[in-house]
Amino acid sequence: MAEKPKQGFWGLWNISFGFFGIQIGFALQNANMSRIFQSLGADLDNLSVLWIAAPLTGLLVQPIVGHLSDKTWLGKLGRRRPYFLAGAILAAIALLVMPQSTILWFSVAMLWILDASINISMEPFRAFVGDMLRKDQHSAGYAVQTAFIGAGAVVGSIFPFVMEQLNVSNVAPDGGIPDTVRYAFWFGGIMFLLSVLWTVFATEEYSPDEMAAFDGVASEEEATHTVRALAAKTFTSSMIWIAAGIAVILTVDQFGLEKEVYLLGALLAGYGVASIFAIILARGGRSNNMLSSIIGDFSGMPDLMKRLAVVQFFSWSALFIMWINTTPVVAQYVFGSADPQSAGYQEAGNWVGVMFTVYNGVAAVVALSLLPWLSAKIGKARTHIICLLCGAAGFASFFVVQDKNLLLISEIGIGIAWASILAMPYAILASSLPQRKLGTYMGLFNVFIVVPQLLVATVMGSIMKAFFPTEPIWTMAFAATVWVIAALAMLRVDAVLPKEPTLKVKVATS
Repeated sequence: MAEKPKQGFWGLWNISFGFFGIQIGFALQNANMSRIFQSLGADLDNLSVLWIAAPLTGLLVQPIVGHLSDKTWLGKLGRRRPYFLAGAILAAIALLVMPQSTILWFSVAMLWILDASINISMEPFRAFVGDMLRKDQHSAGYAVQTAFIGAGAVVGSIFPFVMEQLNVSNVAPDGGIPDTVRYAFWFGGIMFLLSVLWTVFATEEYSPDEMAAFDGVASEEEATHTVRALAAKTFTSSMIWIAAGIAVILTVDQFGLEKEVYLLGALLAGYGVASIFAIILARGGRSNNMLSSIIGDFSGMPDLMKRLAVVQFFSWSALFIMWINTTPVVAQYVFGSADPQSAGYQEAGNWVGVMFTVYNGVAAVVALSLLPWLSAKIGKARTHIICLLCGAAGFASFFVVQDKNLLLISEIGIGIAWASILAMPYAILASSLPQRKLGTYMGLFNVFIVVPQLLVATVMGSIMKAFFPTEPIWTMAFAATVWVIAALAMLRVDAVLPKEPTLKVKVATS
């Protein structure tokens, strides 16, 4: 088989530059949506359910986009780039319209549109690295992508704070959004579109014939083996999923849980129903239908991917807890104001933007410096373990640090973990996946990013209301704990990885 050309610096730059704009939009969402919701009248207890758009759209959109992009070829526009472009246009519109919200339901609706659009653009970028780079450049490709993610997040997170320093009003008018946030979202929409356009025009994807020359032509049996395996399955596992969903729904009434937990039950039962239809279609010989392909590939994931999925599950649980709760925590415990309409709360919101800037800036630097060096010394899996433990320490420090400047030190540990979460699992995984299904598997891997976020969005509110109704600081304890669990789960990944060569240092002797 032929070898893909090795990409130089500008090739790596062009492949991932679009992620710079995507992450500006994503960072603006993460740092400001709780603030927007509360400014428009949302209660603290309802923040989790209002955020549910983010994981739910990712759960539905990314596997579908991944599957479709594997099968797309639009001539010069290519395979993945049509999705970059469509998502960027929709996201830019959402970012421009979002700050005009004056009522809560409209801002929630715009969050659904924004997050779905971000997912349409984001998912193919993961597969794009695998498409464009040879295997020995996968680690470098994902490191550069992580650096752009960090840089974009720095810009998106710090922008409202910069606006305030330029004397733009940071006061939330009655029933409105501060001008600092308004201008930041408009800037983000423009940068999102321009950055993605850079990658669209600066890269040229390999044609299906070229990809076949690089990776070989899959036989029909190889291409559809997961669907064939699905056709042989009984409906037993489907009924278990349905029963689990019904049990969760009944539990809501039995124990008086928050109503958003109904969604979790509905998703479990919905997957069971979908799998029944997928099995029926597979048995009917329709091996190329999307539903059977996605569910077949999900149930037939490689063992390494399953082990990494557990790590991702716990890793992203902590991140979603952080994005939802950092502003209320910092406002109450550092700035002494839990009232969203107060000047102190708005000041805390801007400072959280600074904190998020620090962890994202650290991630950008760590991705290009510490991660390559440390993974060469001790391996990718052990590097990820160390980074996750650094992040857990950062979350735990919120209990003892109540000075806003010292909290920036806490963000360093979180930034180290964030860099590794964005790079190490993908670097480990990319080389082990079949190229013909790279988009599908990357989309399915995202399931283990969004499912924990759904759990946080549906269950965390009930836990906090029952045990810590006025003490959001305990969410940081949950975040620290699940990152420790993720680090322990990573030991199972390390056990099945081939031993990597480590750097050897020669000592001069006289």
